[in-house]
Amino acid sequence: MNDIDAWVWWLVGAAALGIPLVVTAMPEFGMLAVGAIAAAVIAGLGFGAVAQVLAFVVVSVALIAVVRPIATRHSAQRPQLATGVDALKGKQAVVLERVDGSGGRIKLGGEIWSARSLDTSSAYEVGQEVDVVEIEGATAIVI
Repeated sequence: MNDIDAWVWWLVGAAALGIPLVVTAMPEFGMLAVGAIAAAVIAGLGFGAVAQVLAFVVVSVALIAVVRPIATRHSAQRPQLATGVDALKGKQAVVLERVDGSGGRIKLGGEIWSARSLDTSSAYEVGQEVDVVEIEGATAIVI
C-alpha cells in the first residue's frame, strides 16, 4: 500500500463512486466523487491524511448542501414548453364536419381530428373556428 501514492487511491475512490452514479443515477455519488478528487489534489500537493479527509468531507458536504436542493427544485418544475397533447390545449381548430355532443371532425395543427363539443347542447358548423379545451384519447373536446 505504501508503494502507491495516496492521491492515486483517492482517484480510484472517485472512479468507484462514479460507477453507482451511472448505474443508479443518484447525483450524490457524483458529489462524493468530486470530494474524492479534491482529496486527491490535496494529497498530490503533499498534505497529510487529516487534510485529505477534511477536503473530502468539506467538498462533498458543500456540494450536497448547495447543489442537491437546486437540482431538486429544478426537477420538480414542469417544463416550460408544452409537448404532445398538452401543446394542443388552447389551440384553435376549424370544423370540417359538424361537431356536436356526439362527434364531428376538425382540422387541428394541420391534422384531422375527431371532436365533440364540451357542452352537449352546442353544435359547431363547417368552417367555424373552435377552441380545444381537452384531448381525450384521439378526440378533441372543443368549445
